[in-house]
Amino acid sequence: MHACTHPPNTNPFYARQSVIVQLEGHGATANDTDGGLAPPADEEPLLVVAARFGVAMLVLDAWQYFMHRLMHSVPCMYRRFHSWHHRVAAPYAYAAQYGHPVDGVLTETLSGAAAYLASGMHPRAAAAFFVFATVKGVDDHCGVAAPWNPLHAAFRNNAAYHDVHHQRGGGRRNFSQPFFVVWDRLLGTHAPYDLRQRHGGGLEVKAFDKDRQMHQ
Repeated sequence: MHACTHPPNTNPFYARQSVIVQLEGHGATANDTDGGLAPPADEEPLLVVAARFGVAMLVLDAWQYFMHRLMHSVPCMYRRFHSWHHRVAAPYAYAAQYGHPVDGVLTETLSGAAAYLASGMHPRAAAAFFVFATVKGVDDHCGVAAPWNPLHAAFRNNAAYHDVHHQRGGGRRNFSQPFFVVWDRLLGTHAPYDLRQRHGGGLEVKAFDKDRQMHQ
């Protein structure tokens, strides 16, 4: 009798499946003969994921503050790139993503890449983070101060805060975006404001200077 031998599995689907397992395991030698698959790398404790979110938020905010301020400080950069975004005098939701492609790459894309790399987030967590950041940016430009909006309750950087930046003469204030106001406070570009009832209904944002004088 001849010994029964099993030829190596040459099924291309099997080979492709092994590659996928290795990619999902971030290089782990996981296969169906080593006692079970290794757990996916993005199965981290919730506190670890939250900490990575926090780091990503801080890095994104820092990059966008300084690049945003640079765009306003260098005349040719403002005129050629960032002025596109400020063509919208009264912010509304779609204006959040309206701008010159170069401005988008320097401010949005690179800040996102820095936040992703610095935080060490896995792709699934990063996808959730960038969806959240995009929703936050859209809300900041919506021009609506709804009392039940949870984003307005959680963040001082909100639609009213960013509206000051888009007002006439507000281009030198309130650069911070999209989460916190810490850089404006630390570097003297923070402009306080008040929400007042507008004649005819609704609310309007009135900014103050450092001496608490209201800008008309």
